[in-house]
Amino acid sequence: MKKVALLVAAALMAPSAFAHQAGDILVRGGAVTVTPNSSGDDVLGTGHLDVQSNTQLGLTFSYMLTDNWGVELLGATPFSHSVRTAGLGEVAKVKHLPPSLVAQYYFGNAQSKVRPYVGAGINYTFFFDEKGRGPLAGTDVEADDSWGLAAQAGIDMAVTDKLFVNGSIWYMDIDTEVTTAVGNFDTSIDPIGLMVGLGYRF
Repeated sequence: MKKVALLVAAALMAPSAFAHQAGDILVRGGAVTVTPNSSGDDVLGTGHLDVQSNTQLGLTFSYMLTDNWGVELLGATPFSHSVRTAGLGEVAKVKHLPPSLVAQYYFGNAQSKVRPYVGAGINYTFFFDEKGRGPLAGTDVEADDSWGLAAQAGIDMAVTDKLFVNGSIWYMDIDTEVTTAVGNFDTSIDPIGLMVGLGYRF
């Protein structure tokens, strides 16, 4: 039993081949669900524009500047959201892409098998393919593009020396003016994004 215990202790203390270190490129992919926290102007007494959740494929690309500092670009396939009000039901459909660039700090060291991290930076959201629905069917709907802050927290857990499991959560500050046939309405979307997937270290 002593020999077994010593072998286990030695394995736990041995340096791992897994590493996030200066010069590494980290590519992550997985399902990302965007859940808006909508608020804003009232639409003719029917409530504010309420943007519904959507799930798409998320991709991130990180470059490690040092063993602990990195930069990351978030991308995704286009999100498609139903837009509703409490009194009118669905009034529009809209698509958007939210590329975000953040600076990251990774906790632990290059040999840690688990690397929690946090990040902060900027988000640019552009809207496209806006369509009126329900009472606005057949009318023009337009949402202005948005610049805002972005923040994230995440964790990487080693599977092999190159492959790892990832989970992350994002917050994005997204404000837009929505132009419709019945008026213009300022809307804050401010979504939370939750991503779960796999990553690979190059």
